[in-house]
Order: sequence, then C-alpha cells, then structure tokens
Amino acid sequence: MLLAREELKELMKNKFMAAGLHADDADKTAEVLTWASERGLHSHGEVRVEYYSERISKGGITVDPNWTWEQTGPCSGMLDGDNGCGYPFAIKGLEYAMDLAKENGIGIVGVRRVSHTGALGYYTEMAAKNDLCLLTMCQSDPMVIPFGGAEPFYGTNPIAFGAPTADERFVNFDMATTVQAWGKILDARSAGRSIPDTWAVDKDGCPVTDPHKVNALVAIAGPKGYGLMMVVDILSGVLLGVPAGKHVSSMYHDLSEGRNLGHIHICIDPSRFCGLQEFKTHMSEVLDELGAVKPGPGSDKVYYPGERALLRKAKADAAGGIEVVDDIYEYLKSDKLYINSWDHKNRFAE
Repeated sequence: MLLAREELKELMKNKFMAAGLHADDADKTAEVLTWASERGLHSHGEVRVEYYSERISKGGITVDPNWTWEQTGPCSGMLDGDNGCGYPFAIKGLEYAMDLAKENGIGIVGVRRVSHTGALGYYTEMAAKNDLCLLTMCQSDPMVIPFGGAEPFYGTNPIAFGAPTADERFVNFDMATTVQAWGKILDARSAGRSIPDTWAVDKDGCPVTDPHKVNALVAIAGPKGYGLMMVVDILSGVLLGVPAGKHVSSMYHDLSEGRNLGHIHICIDPSRFCGLQEFKTHMSEVLDELGAVKPGPGSDKVYYPGERALLRKAKADAAGGIEVVDDIYEYLKSDKLYINSWDHKNRFAE
C-alpha cells in the first residue's frame, strides 16, 4: 500500500493518541518513525507502532512523566524521563546538548529512564542541520552473543554520527554494533523475506536464513564489534546510572513496566575548532572526493554515509508516497490498539 508521507504520519500519531500519548509526544514519535520509513528503514518505522501502542496502553510508557533536568557542569547534564516516551525525550535531550555545545563548544547530555528512542540517524541529522556534529548512542536489551561466549549479554547497542557540510548534504552514519539490527529481523518477518546467513545464528549457533529461527545475533567483526558494543553500553548505561549489560530490561517481557533505558548525546560545535565554514567546506570536499573514487567490482560508486537513505527517500517522493505492508496498513487504519500481543514474549518476540 502506497501512503503519502503525511497520511502515514497521521495514522501513526492517531494510534499513539488513542493509546494514551498526548498530542505533542505522539506527533514527535510519529515524525521520527515517518523519517525512518521514508528512507526505507521500515524496521524503525511503521513496523513498531503496534508494539508501542500496546506498551503505552498497558502503562509501560508513562504518559505524564515527572521528568527532571539537571545541568551537572558547564558542558554536561542529565535528563531523567521517568520512563516517558523515548522519542520526545531524545529530542529534548539533544536540544539541551546543542545549547550547551553552542555556549561552550561541547555538550554532553545523558537521557536516562526512558523507553526506546528509535532510529539514531534522526537525531544526528537534526544536529547537522544546526551546524553541529553529534555522536549519539543507546543501549538495548541482551540478544547478542559476545565474542567467545555462548549466551546473549549485550544488545544491538547502536551508535551514530552526523556532521554538516557546505551544501545540502549531511554525513549521517548510523549502525548497530551487530552485523544487523534486530529491527531488520522484524522487518523481514513482517514482509515474509529471508535474511542473509551472516546476520544471526539459530539455537545451535549455526548461521540461519529464516528470520523465525533466529536465536541470537552476532557482533560485527568479532572481538572488535564486541568491544564497541561494550563501549556503547558503558556510556549510555553504566555512566548514566541505569541497568546495563545483561540487566537491561527486555523489550517484550512485561509491557506494563518501564524500561529504564539510557541514551547519550555528545554534541560538538565545529566553530570552536577549525571554524564552522572551514569545517563545512572541507566536509563537502571530502564527500566530493569520495564520490570520485574509482568504484570496485559490483559497485557503481562510493556513497557517503547516509546517501543511500536519501536516495531511497527521493525515490519514495517521486513515487508519491511510502510503501507500507498491507497488514500494517489495515492495522493502522483500524480501531484496534493492538492485534497480536507482544507481552511476555522472549527477546525475539516469540
């Protein structure tokens, strides 16, 4: 089903409001999900709506949180969301971080005790549009076998970086520290697609292509990915005083409970270093030079981080909308808050 951008956003917003979110929080959440969907990142878009609606309905997301902000130093602060909706708090935390960076050159803000905050690329693009660089990361629940281990300990623990240029382009690098994010497994399930045998393993530790047989994900580059996901967990978990490692709350175990997740923004003002215009000009030159690199076998060109996502968005714009799986569209336009219960499932929603 092809839906216009604003139609898809409105359907998602209405579902969140019906579940109990206030209009402003529902709008911000729907906007980030739409941003992901129009870039082809459906695993972080409309696929998530039913799950969020069920958690909101059951009280696992606080709709009237008693949130607090404390500036802990000239360049640092902590935003406690009281288990409110993660998307608006991630945005609010970034606004604080950007203000600190513009005032002092760098702003580091921990966002603690919130629900899932979605596609990190939204926040890095937001910072880049404000002429700032952003390194942002968040923890997630255990579903990855650490290098040398036989049971999950860390989550997919994504990390992202964004930077402005002298033109309309933005560097926007967003990755899970696993070979692939769990959301991509969910996306494959909903679309009835198989997955590459390099993404995950089954209960016996063997590579698997059936997304329904996934028992654990694997870290990128073995010990290197394992170390990187530890760094993400330390900075967005241990540092912020929320549960970390194998103690991070399950996404599906009990949807009536808050998740107490952590997310950290590290924002940098280039004007305090080489100067904003020099930085942006140099960044544009770097992207031009990358695009001029001779492509290797099987590639038409070298793409800068975030470029493919923008091409997918342009394709969706040209087509007049975003392609949504029919079953999800039927759910979005229905009166039901949720259909298939996610509650009390294992880490892979089974």
